[in-house]
Amino acid sequence: MKNIFILYIPTGNYEALVHYEDTIKNRVSQQKIVKYVDENLKNKLRNIFGSKPIATWGSRNSDANRSKFERMQPGDDILIVEGDTVRLLGKIAEKTINQNLSRELWKNLRGTSSDGWDLIYFIANPLEIELPFNEFKKIFNYAHNWSLRGFTSIADEKLKEFYSKYDDLYSVLQKIKSGDNIEEKEDVPIENEKIELQQEDIEEVLGNKELSDHIIMQWKLIGLGMKAGSKVWIPKNDQSRINKEYRFSNFEKEFTAGLDTPAKYVENIDVVWKEEYRIDAAFEIENSTSIYSGLLRFADLKIVAPNSPYPLYIVAPISKKKRLIDQIKRPTFKRLEFGKKVRYLSYESINEIDKFFTSTASGFNADVLRGKSELIN
Repeated sequence: MKNIFILYIPTGNYEALVHYEDTIKNRVSQQKIVKYVDENLKNKLRNIFGSKPIATWGSRNSDANRSKFERMQPGDDILIVEGDTVRLLGKIAEKTINQNLSRELWKNLRGTSSDGWDLIYFIANPLEIELPFNEFKKIFNYAHNWSLRGFTSIADEKLKEFYSKYDDLYSVLQKIKSGDNIEEKEDVPIENEKIELQQEDIEEVLGNKELSDHIIMQWKLIGLGMKAGSKVWIPKNDQSRINKEYRFSNFEKEFTAGLDTPAKYVENIDVVWKEEYRIDAAFEIENSTSIYSGLLRFADLKIVAPNSPYPLYIVAPISKKKRLIDQIKRPTFKRLEFGKKVRYLSYESINEIDKFFTSTASGFNADVLRGKSELIN
């Protein structure tokens, strides 16, 4: 169960707003940070953020703040609230108690106190969401007049109530911001239906064609993911095969870091693009009867994380599109509204995109794939 921390900035707090601009909006170069941290933290930050600048915030080192700070763990949610507005939503990546770094980052603007913001936390996926704080109060059943002071954490009983209904605060608040309805988790039984093998499936498997096509598509999606600026994950069993065929092993070392979604529902998906503490896109590559098993993996994921905002793609040849549409009509998938949530991307489109961007990444991002895909209605 992830903790949720809130940092409150009173409206008109000049010092805090200047610091927010300096180290959250503009972020902090790692060159400035690494001079003041040990080798272990330096390596962790590099592993999470690469060479990118980092959104950084801190709190006064008081007894009350220290007790909350000590409970803070990578992957916990952090909100920065100014007045009545949630300005920022993010994930805790790492933390440090560091007076020297605090003095480097946050000069005392008023000269009235020597206390620094020594409880420092580094924020992954900072999203300036500009959401009324009342929306947060509603989903946690706080009274309308409940107010914040300083550095706050949400009580365990409130967290348990929230996580019994919802999957991920980060996703839920994004859906509220976009005007979408948020979904509660529910138990949806996956039907134990018989999968009928067809002659073409048998020929593909016996000829080992499915395996080679699968690896080729995995490799192309790996390359496109890296061109989009994402880190790439494929199941551990497939990594050795990709390494053997293409001499590539630059995969994420651990899939799970900081993700709210239970890893077992995601780490066996064929290709995942991810960045810091979020998933950018997930792909199931299908060629025969495994269309059904791929949809089942997406079904498991949508049951445990119904508000996850990242796109889900079934990648299959055009010749398999009709079968994919037939599978989407199964009662389980219809109930999960997969026709609106899972997109179809053809092998032919992947080949076209891969060929076009062979020698350059300029202009390529995840939106290019979305434009070439279609909903399975």
